[in-house]
Amino acid sequence: MRRVVLGPNDSFSASLINRTGAFNPQAMVAATDIIEKVRTGKDAALRELTLKFDGVDVEQLRVSVAEIEAAIAAVDPKTMAALHKAADQIREFHERQVEQSWFFARGDGALVGAKVTPLDSVGIYVPGGRALYPSTVLMNAIPAQVAGVRRIVCTTPPTKEGTIDSAILAACAIAGVTEIYKVGGAQAIGALAYGTESIAPVAKITGPGNAFVAAAKKIVSGDVGIDMIAGPSEVCVVADFTADPKLVAIDLMAQAEHDPLAACYLVCFSEDYADSVEAAVERHLADSTRSDITRQSLDNEGLCVVCETMAQAVDAVNIIAPEHLELHVAGAMDLLGSIRNAGAIFLGAWTPEAVGDYVAGPNHTLPTGGTARWASPLSTNDFVKKSSIIQYTPAALARDGEAVRTIATHEGLWAHARSVELRMAELENLAGAAARQVEASHE
Repeated sequence: MRRVVLGPNDSFSASLINRTGAFNPQAMVAATDIIEKVRTGKDAALRELTLKFDGVDVEQLRVSVAEIEAAIAAVDPKTMAALHKAADQIREFHERQVEQSWFFARGDGALVGAKVTPLDSVGIYVPGGRALYPSTVLMNAIPAQVAGVRRIVCTTPPTKEGTIDSAILAACAIAGVTEIYKVGGAQAIGALAYGTESIAPVAKITGPGNAFVAAAKKIVSGDVGIDMIAGPSEVCVVADFTADPKLVAIDLMAQAEHDPLAACYLVCFSEDYADSVEAAVERHLADSTRSDITRQSLDNEGLCVVCETMAQAVDAVNIIAPEHLELHVAGAMDLLGSIRNAGAIFLGAWTPEAVGDYVAGPNHTLPTGGTARWASPLSTNDFVKKSSIIQYTPAALARDGEAVRTIATHEGLWAHARSVELRMAELENLAGAAARQVEASHE
C-alpha cells in the first residue's frame, strides 16, 4: 500500500487519492455502439453479443419456471437458509423506510401535499464475472418489492453452459422476481432501457456492474431512471491502537478481493502499526483463494494514511468519502457525529463490512468514488416517485393571488399573471353580487 505520513500540522489532501473512475472513454464508445445494436437488432443482437462477450449461444433468453424450480432444489439447505435470513432482515430494515402520501390544509382552506406512487417496473442488473452475487438480487429486489413495484426484472450474464447460478435464481424466487433473462453487460442495460421482442422496457435500472455497464447506465439515463454510476468497491478502515491488526488486514482484503481496481484505505496513528497490518496481510494472502486480485488491488489502489490525531483521521475520512467506513477505534459511536461523508459506517471491531454486504439489513448498494459527499445508499425511495398535490379555495387564491401576479409580471409571463387576474376578478364579481343580495334582503 502507498503510504502518506501526516505531521502534526498537516492536513490530508484530496490530491493524494488515486481514484479510478467508474468508466473510461473507451467504455463509453463501446457501450454506445452496443446499445445502438440492441435498439435496432433487438433479441437477435442480444444473442449475437452474448455469444461474442460470454461465449455462449443462448436460444431462450428468459429463464423458464422449470429452471428456477430446478435451481431452488439444487441449492444446499445451508445456503438457502442463509439467503432467507438475509432476505428477512433486509426486508425488515427497508420496511422502516417506506414513505406515505401526506397532505395538510392551511387556514385559508388550501390543500397541499405529496402523493407517493411506486414505479411501474424496475430492471435489476446482477453482475457475473469474477464472483457470483445472489446478495445483489436481494438488496435490489426487496426494496423494490417493499416499495410496491409490480414488475421486477432481473438480467445477469449466463455461464459458459448457458445457465444462471442456482443461488442467484433462488434469491430471485425468495425476493419475488420471476422475470429473469440470461443477458449481461451493456447489452442488458440497452434491452432494459429500450426493450426487445422478449424484454419489455422498464422505468428504472438498478444494480452494479463493470465499466461497460456503468457507461451504458450513463448513456440511457434520462430515457430511464438509474440508481447511480457505481465504480470500483471501496473501504476505509480507521484503526487506533486498540484494533487487532489481523482483523484490520482481513477487512481491507475483503474489499480488495472484489476487483484489482477496488480501493482500500487504512487510516491509523503510527508507522509501526501500519507495518503490523501489512505483515498481517501477507500472512492472510498465503491462505487466500483470490490472492492475485487482492494483491493487485492493495499494491495499486491501496493507501495508508498515518495521522497524528483523531481530528486528522476524521478529516481524511470526510475527504475520501468512502463507500464503506469501518471505525476500529475505542468509542466508535462518539465519532459518528463527526463523519459527514460515507456510504455505510461500521462501528467497532465486531462489525466487519461483510455483515453489511449480506445480512445486517441496510442496503449494500452504496455510493462509490467519493460520491458519498452527496449520494445515499439504495433505499425504497429509489423505487417510488412523488407527485405534488395542490388544491386552492377561493379564499386561498384571494390571499395569494396578488403575490402570484406580481412575480409573474416581473418574469414577463403575461398568461401566468392573467390566469390569476381573471379568477380574482370573478371573486370580486361574486363578492359584489353577494353584497347586493344582502342589501336587497334588508330593504
